Amino acid sequence: MYSGDYHKFEYSWKGIAEPSFTVDRLEFDNFIRDIAIDASAEIFDNNISFDFVYKQGRIIGIKTKTPEGTKEYLGKIIVIADGMSSKLAIKSGLRKKWKINEIGLCKCAIREGSNLLDKSSISFFFRKYKGYGWIFPLNEKFYNIGCGTWLEGNLSHSLNQAFIEFINEPYIKQFFPDKNYREIWSGSYPLPALGVKEKSLVKDNIMVIGDAAGFVSPISGEGIHACIVSGNIAGDAAIGALESEEISNQNLKKFKSHPNIKKIIRNFKMKVSIVDFFYKDKGLNLANMFYLAETDDQIREMVINMFLFNQAPTRDFLLKLKSMR
Repeated sequence: MYSGDYHKFEYSWKGIAEPSFTVDRLEFDNFIRDIAIDASAEIFDNNISFDFVYKQGRIIGIKTKTPEGTKEYLGKIIVIADGMSSKLAIKSGLRKKWKINEIGLCKCAIREGSNLLDKSSISFFFRKYKGYGWIFPLNEKFYNIGCGTWLEGNLSHSLNQAFIEFINEPYIKQFFPDKNYREIWSGSYPLPALGVKEKSLVKDNIMVIGDAAGFVSPISGEGIHACIVSGNIAGDAAIGALESEEISNQNLKKFKSHPNIKKIIRNFKMKVSIVDFFYKDKGLNLANMFYLAETDDQIREMVINMFLFNQAPTRDFLLKLKSMR
């Protein structure tokens, strides 16, 4: 459905075979952390990594900043997983700092207040330029609302202004007739938007995973699934290298060459070109896609899977969109 400067698409998990739910991200991160602790991981709170420890030109550990000063942690294999703004990925020489036209910029808020949101739906509002907004409930009273700009959209639009305009649009305000809410949290953050930098994954005794390596969907900005896959495969590669007592670039390349990593890289490369296709002519193909999704349940399911679960659209579907121009 088209509304003003936005294309609206609602994802509802009513009747969907696979169970879906929303959860507070902080609670989810703590849940994952506890799983790691139960699996014997050791957690070092209040440590911010910023550099490597070297011995005879070889990386043998990392340096962190703590309230007590600098600390060093040594390891035979270093898995860099410090997020989109990773300092270690850059320090390693595996990749350079992201450019403004290579990322997405997002701003969102967690709010508490009465609302008319469907508690079983997530709503997306896609702009004519590269960017979109969203609203999804966390429970009866709490909800997440935000928007983002993407790639060259960062250069032509202010993120703060886009957020203000989004939350004040009439079709957004209709969800909140009482106009009373309490803001629990708000913030802005970047995301890699061009997929995985394949050449930046492995070097000597280092592997880069998750957001730090670009395991984020170029279409939706969703990255949890791909990040978990990258971490799991890197862990297996590290275990294999340690068990064989041969920690070499060649051994750790099993992470980079794993079929599931290759599949994610191919998928994301295709989605980069699909983003350009969707937003051509001020989002005409995007609008046509949502029109088809409203009239065809199979297409609707494919669109949902494409944005939320990293499924690639079929060639026939893309040709159908082209024929509507």
